[in-house]
Amino acid sequence: MKTAIMPRRQALVQLLAATALAATAAVVPAHATRADAVLHWNRIAIEAFTPSQGTNALAQSRTLAILQASVHDALNAIDRRYAAYTPGVQGVPHASPDAAVAAAARDVLVTLLPEQAALVETAYGRALQALHDGRAKVDGIATGQRAAAANMGRRQADGADTATEPVYVPLAQPGDYQFTEPFDFAGLPGWGRVQPFVIDVAAHALEGPQPLDSAAYARDLAQVKAIGRVDSRTRTEEQTVIAHFWYEDSPLGWNRIAQAAIAQRGQDAWEAARTLALVNFALADGFIAGFAEKYEHRFWRPVTAIRAAADDGNALTAPDATWQPLLVTPPVPDYPSTHTVLGWAAAEVLIDRFGDRLRFDATSLTLPGVTRHYRGFSQAAQENGDSRVYAGIHFQHAVADGRRQGRAIGKAVSAALPAVR
Repeated sequence: MKTAIMPRRQALVQLLAATALAATAAVVPAHATRADAVLHWNRIAIEAFTPSQGTNALAQSRTLAILQASVHDALNAIDRRYAAYTPGVQGVPHASPDAAVAAAARDVLVTLLPEQAALVETAYGRALQALHDGRAKVDGIATGQRAAAANMGRRQADGADTATEPVYVPLAQPGDYQFTEPFDFAGLPGWGRVQPFVIDVAAHALEGPQPLDSAAYARDLAQVKAIGRVDSRTRTEEQTVIAHFWYEDSPLGWNRIAQAAIAQRGQDAWEAARTLALVNFALADGFIAGFAEKYEHRFWRPVTAIRAAADDGNALTAPDATWQPLLVTPPVPDYPSTHTVLGWAAAEVLIDRFGDRLRFDATSLTLPGVTRHYRGFSQAAQENGDSRVYAGIHFQHAVADGRRQGRAIGKAVSAALPAVR
């Protein structure tokens, strides 16, 4: 499963750690320089998110999808290789692709992450300084600006601004989601109504959680009760590592995995821009479809279910009033596991682009100093989903149906932005 460590990898990991970023194992090779600007601005976006919205993965997914759509459209306005995401962006063949990428990314980031304007403007100034002055640079900047304006305008009334509505009120009945420590709210109950980037959300609906009085539910509860408790005697050391390793915002981790794949396969700027756009569409739509299901079914989390098992109407379950999960439960309902949805959605896009035998290493901000090795995207996605049960924060059924929903979303998104020649 191990892959050779590329030159400068160790230095890159140290650099990213110093700026509070988790690093991938890959560095862009010399033969892939045409994708450098695309990868660079994806990394700048991740860096901008880390201090400012490091726990708001939904906002990350939306911003990254808009950013990568803008970069994709800017490049394809210069040379139309793939269908535009937002039609109508005008460009000229001689415009600088690197200037277009930088301008598109800069405008999206300073608009959607204004608190990180200083970081972004510094990176933008350096990017432009490295380019030769002249008409190509000027036209590239203008093309990138038009692409960013078109894509941000398209999303201006997409529902993200009202996603905190309506305020969630728990019902005093078994199975209904209750607030979990240390939170006294339910996060973004309206996110399921945000306009998707590619998919039809209704086409990706799920059947729902298991009935509380079923044997299948009792088995799931017993599993997470044993393996997910903070002092579990059945969870292995590796499973504990896996739980901590994947306890990270999905958009950040899966963008780093996408970067590694792009660099390893030597994609050019247009290919890389399409790959990152599709990955981020899948991540964003995974959250939207997943949250639509979460607040449709309002299913309680394991910590609530285990403590209240005496009242669930199932003779096969037993309560434990002092039970604690290994990791903090996020403040949203259980079903489905959107962490799992996003992992499989991104993995399916990457499998479509690269196949499922690409070996890569990954590190994580939530478990510094640990590198894990993967022999394909599906292996990483499976481990990503399993981690939620090991952490004690999801039932297995939520993970299994999250896998099914995520795979379907990833396959649907993979067909977007087709080649035009």
